[in-house]
Amino acid sequence: MVKIVIAGIGGVGGFFGGKLAHHFEHSSDVEIYFIARGEHKTKIEQHGLSVETNDGNFVAHPKLVTSDVAAITDCDFLIICTKSYDLEKTMEQLKPLITDRTVILPLLNGVDSEERIHHLLPNTTIWQGCVYIVSRLVEPGRIRQSGKIYSLYFGSKDGDAQLRQLQEIFLSAGINSTVSKDIIITIWEKFLFISPVASLTTYLRANVGEIISNKKYVELLVALINELKNVGVANGIAFPPAIETTTFEKIRSLPPESTSSMHDDLVKNKNIELESLTGYVIRLGNKYGLQTPVYKKIYMELNQHVKGQA
Repeated sequence: MVKIVIAGIGGVGGFFGGKLAHHFEHSSDVEIYFIARGEHKTKIEQHGLSVETNDGNFVAHPKLVTSDVAAITDCDFLIICTKSYDLEKTMEQLKPLITDRTVILPLLNGVDSEERIHHLLPNTTIWQGCVYIVSRLVEPGRIRQSGKIYSLYFGSKDGDAQLRQLQEIFLSAGINSTVSKDIIITIWEKFLFISPVASLTTYLRANVGEIISNKKYVELLVALINELKNVGVANGIAFPPAIETTTFEKIRSLPPESTSSMHDDLVKNKNIELESLTGYVIRLGNKYGLQTPVYKKIYMELNQHVKGQA
């Protein structure tokens, strides 16, 4: 029996965890557990998790949804889908689940999740991963995914057999997943895409269509991509050729109404992933003596907003 625990049943965890739970609901080989709390947990317990997608809607029923990790006791795969600012707190709460056979797969925004988890759990197997998806928790018990892209990438230097095992589980549940041979570059390519989008949509309070149609906004977007690319190269990331152009075209191909979860959280007066998606670039740039003026401008203004909300 393979036990998979999904921590964080929001847009990402709700979509991918929902597909797993729906497919393996009656399986005797794979069990799916959700870590959730509050009204969201109650709704899933009572009615299942409703997942709306472009390919159709379904209701997922995990083996168990709970806020008490002691009710699960252990697991083979622990998939972390929380917000990046909750990572340390979440890992402390999940420690009772983790045994010497547990593999942790973080699917968070940012590029430093593995490093942060390793600091807390130095003797645990930690893979790296990222997703491309537009998906939101629209209300307790209901996830809505939009757009045509919902891909998951993961990998590790070790554990080939387990990597293949988890990919087979993902694929059987209809999850478009890829075991990346160089997951660090894959994650950085995703970061080069999401960090500028999240930073700029939040700073401008605008969607992608509004940014792409405005020359001054496009100039800011291009500057962010270039600043981040230079920081990544200084950090040893061997991006593919013309990555700046590829990234810009990827952003431009998004549905015009697309925004970012950080923008959504700002509008809802929630905590935002400012440190992982914006501040991290500045700190890494400082480490290598690189200037990141557009990132700094955006960070300073958004940080003032965050302080004002505190």
